Amino acid sequence: MEKNVEEIRRIMLAVTRMDGAYYYFAKKLGIKVNILNLLYALDDGKPHSQKQVCQDWLIPKTTVNTNVKELIEEGYLMLYPGEGTREKIIGLTEKGKAYTEKILKVVYEAEETAMASVLEKYSPEFLDAVDYFADRLCSEYDKRLSEKTEEEA
Repeated sequence: MEKNVEEIRRIMLAVTRMDGAYYYFAKKLGIKVNILNLLYALDDGKPHSQKQVCQDWLIPKTTVNTNVKELIEEGYLMLYPGEGTREKIIGLTEKGKAYTEKILKVVYEAEETAMASVLEKYSPEFLDAVDYFADRLCSEYDKRLSEKTEEEA
């Protein structure tokens, strides 16, 4: 059962270092890492509800709500009515788009340079493997958590 411990540890350490890179970058910019994550999520040009951001980015609902309110007060975000739902859609204002572009420019440049280097050395299939591992890991955790809940009932 413990034959992949070292490989899994390497992945955990790599993920922690990647998370840390975004954290330290946000800190150097003087913004909260969850605000960086929120702006990153919204910068794809697609509509997002607070609920969706929470689910996709694993940010607590109260944190997203607080960050959205803060960014609305600063004039970076607006809430729009969602279609067919009472949930509001978060959108960047023009001021917010300019701010996000400025903040994320360096992030995107660093990511692009790092990814180009990785793809030069490794097959693009490594992305599929990482994504598949994440899906499998989440599925296994969900399975074990539901089994634990059933045992407690």
